[in-house]
Amino acid sequence: MKGEPILAEHGVPEDIRRAILSHANYSGVPRESPLEKTLFACDELAGFITAISYVKPSRSVLEVDTASVRKKMKDKAFARSVNRQDILDGAQGLGIELDEHIGFCVKAMQERAELLGLGGITSAPAARSGQ
Repeated sequence: MKGEPILAEHGVPEDIRRAILSHANYSGVPRESPLEKTLFACDELAGFITAISYVKPSRSVLEVDTASVRKKMKDKAFARSVNRQDILDGAQGLGIELDEHIGFCVKAMQERAELLGLGGITSAPAARSGQ
């Protein structure tokens, strides 16, 4: 909320600022445009996928798949600050099945793994010893 005027001062277009505001339920800004719906749908999920990446043996998003995301969603102790309902609502807001949405986001993050810092560690002790 406090950042929106700062972004406006720096010339960030209104549609971008509105999308940022609408992705938080507490802002009261409804999600209407495809950009607004997509930002909301991907924000919580991207954080969740990142958390799953960190617990994989190589600490890489390349080891994450839709099944592992769905499994971790059921584990309320894992990444407990991630709002699972936001993930569900995000896919619904886009009008797509949850598994399709998860798969799309995982693939997108995998394609940018190095840029995101989620390429993992290539010399993991377990990988070297064959475990």
